[in-house]
Amino acid sequence: MRDNVVVDIGPEPLTFAEVVAVARRGAAVRLTDDAVAAMAAARTRVDELAESPTPAYGVSTGFGALATRHIDPSLRAQLQRSLVRSHAAGSGPEVETEVTRALMLLRLHTLTTGHTGVRPQTARVLAGLLNAHITPVVHEYGSLGCSGDLAPLSHVALTIMGEGVVRDAAGNLTGAAEALKQAGVEPVELAAKEGLALINGTDGMLGMLILAMDDLARLFKTADVGAAMSVEALLGTDRVFAADLQALRPHPGQAASAANLRALLADSGIMASHRDGTCTRVQDAYSLRCAPQVAGAARDTLAHAASVAMRELASAIDNPVVLADGRVESNGNFHGAPVGYVLDFLAIAVADLASISERRTDRMLDVARSHGLPAFLADDPGVDSGHMIAQYTQAAIVSELKRLAVPASVDSIPSSAMQEDHVSMGWSAARKLRRAVDGLTRVLAVEILTAARAIDLRAPHRPAPATGAVVAALRETVAGPGPDRFLAPEIEAVVRLVADGAVVTAAETVTGPLA
Repeated sequence: MRDNVVVDIGPEPLTFAEVVAVARRGAAVRLTDDAVAAMAAARTRVDELAESPTPAYGVSTGFGALATRHIDPSLRAQLQRSLVRSHAAGSGPEVETEVTRALMLLRLHTLTTGHTGVRPQTARVLAGLLNAHITPVVHEYGSLGCSGDLAPLSHVALTIMGEGVVRDAAGNLTGAAEALKQAGVEPVELAAKEGLALINGTDGMLGMLILAMDDLARLFKTADVGAAMSVEALLGTDRVFAADLQALRPHPGQAASAANLRALLADSGIMASHRDGTCTRVQDAYSLRCAPQVAGAARDTLAHAASVAMRELASAIDNPVVLADGRVESNGNFHGAPVGYVLDFLAIAVADLASISERRTDRMLDVARSHGLPAFLADDPGVDSGHMIAQYTQAAIVSELKRLAVPASVDSIPSSAMQEDHVSMGWSAARKLRRAVDGLTRVLAVEILTAARAIDLRAPHRPAPATGAVVAALRETVAGPGPDRFLAPEIEAVVRLVADGAVVTAAETVTGPLA
C-alpha cells in the first residue's frame, strides 16, 4: 500500500516517521525552495574550485589512494562516470526495496543541506526516482561502512546516470534507461564532485537502523504481551511488577515494561484462581519474574539508538564538504562507527529478549514446571506431540540470534591500498540486525501461540480482558486446543499477526496505548 503523504525535503532534519513513510509505504517527496537555494549556493563554490589551478579533492583530483593525481578539466565528466561505474561493484542477493528507498531518501536529504555541492537538477532526478517508484538494484555485499556505503550508493548513482538495472513501479527488473524514459525522468551527466557526493554517506546503514527501530518499538510491546500471557498460563504472580518495587531500580524502560504487564494482567480470572492461599510457591522463575528487567533494558537500548539516529538525521555526511563560509574541506564524518555500534547493541538486545521468551515457552511444555498443564500441551500426550517441535523451531532461531549478536563493528579490514585502513562494517551490522528482527518476530509468535493454547487449557478460569482479547484475535485464524494439526501454517499466521501489529492492537483495545 502506498502512502498519499508528500514529504518535504530540505535542509531541516527528517523525522523517523517521514523516513518510514517514504521507505516502507511509498510516500512521495518534494524539494523545498530552501533546498534548491542551498544547493545552488554550494554549487557556485564547487564550480569556482573546478576552475582553479589549485587541486581540490574530489573536484579536480582522483579518489582515495588515487587522490594525488590532478585531473584535466576535459576529463572530469569522465572522472565522475568512471567513479560511479567502478564503485557500483556490489554482489550477492538484492536488498529489500524499503532499504534502497531509505538509502535514496537519506542521500537526497544530505544533498539538500547545501554541503555537498550537487546541482539542484541532480537532486531532482533522485527525487524523481523515488516518486516514480523506480528502485535501483542494490546488492547485499559491497559496503565496508567507510567511506560510507560506497557500493550500495553507487548503484543508485548509476541509475541517476541512466545506467544499470532497476525494478520499475510494478516490481519488474528492467534497464535503468528504459525505466527512466517510461517515467519521464531525464538522466543527468554528472558534473565535478557530483559522483563523489552521491556515494559518500552512511545512508544505507542509517536507513536500516530507522526501519529496525520502527519494527522493534512494536516488537518490544509484543514481548510484554507474550510475557503476560505466559505468566497467566504458568500460574505466576503479577505482584513482582508492582510500581513501588520497580521504582527501586529506576530504569525508564523497566518501568514502562512493568506498567504494560500490570495493565495486561489486570482483572485476570486465572490469576485470581490461585490467590486463595493454596499456592505454596514463594517466587516465579527468572524468565517470568525478570521480564520487565530484560524487556526494559532492550527499550533503553532502543532509546539510545534513537538518540544516535536523530543526530545522524541532523548530519550532512560527505567528503569533502562545502561549509557555510565557502570553504571546501576534507573530513572523516563518513565513518560509520556511531551507527554501527548501536546496530550491534540492538542485535544483542534482540537476542536476549528472544532468549527469555523461549525459556517461558519451554516451561509451558514441561510437566515438571508447568503446574498442571499436559505434557507439551498435547491433546493426548504420547499419541500427540503438541507444541514440542514449535519450541525446537524457537530454540533454533534463538541460537541463530546469538550468533547474529556477535558485533560486526569490532571488525575492520583495510582497503584502498591502506588509505582506508579502518572501517566500521556498519552495513554488515545493519544487515544482520534485519535478520535478527525477523527472528525475534518468529520467537515471540511461537510464545504467544503456545501461551494462548495454555490459557485455553486453564478453562474454566478466564484470562485477563487484555490477554483474552489477544487469544480471541488468534482464534480468528488459528484453532484452539485439539489433536495435532499441521503446525507450520499456524505459526506463520501468528508471525503475521505479530509483524503487522495485530497482537498489540488486540491488547490495546482493552488497555489503551501500551508504553
